[in-house]
Amino acid sequence: QLQLVESGGGLVQPGGSLRLSCAASGFTLDEYAIGWFRQVPGKERKRISCISGRSDFIYYGDSVKGRFTISRDNAKNTVYLQINSLKPGDTAVYYCAGRLNYCKPDVSQYDYWGQGTQVTVSS
Repeated sequence: QLQLVESGGGLVQPGGSLRLSCAASGFTLDEYAIGWFRQVPGKERKRISCISGRSDFIYYGDSVKGRFTISRDNAKNTVYLQINSLKPGDTAVYYCAGRLNYCKPDVSQYDYWGQGTQVTVSS
């Protein structure tokens, strides 16, 4: 069974940091592009970052550029999202999603999804 599992979310003060993990089971990640999305209630799920299967392409949305860093450790079959300088506007459920090889912008273009991890930024 192919699965992605996110972890690392939590409650953090503004300016703080978290590292989110996306671990794969049932398949190896090294051929898969992994996108990170986030969603707040009542709004669409939006892509904020993506790393291609070969790690030769990395995308960051404008709202997170310079604060978030995506990386992968194929030996651990895990992709990470380091999130720094957190703001209240970053509060959301964060999801990782996978598809073969190349990053794509839309939710519908990803085949595998995790269950999400909540990030709450509040003082």
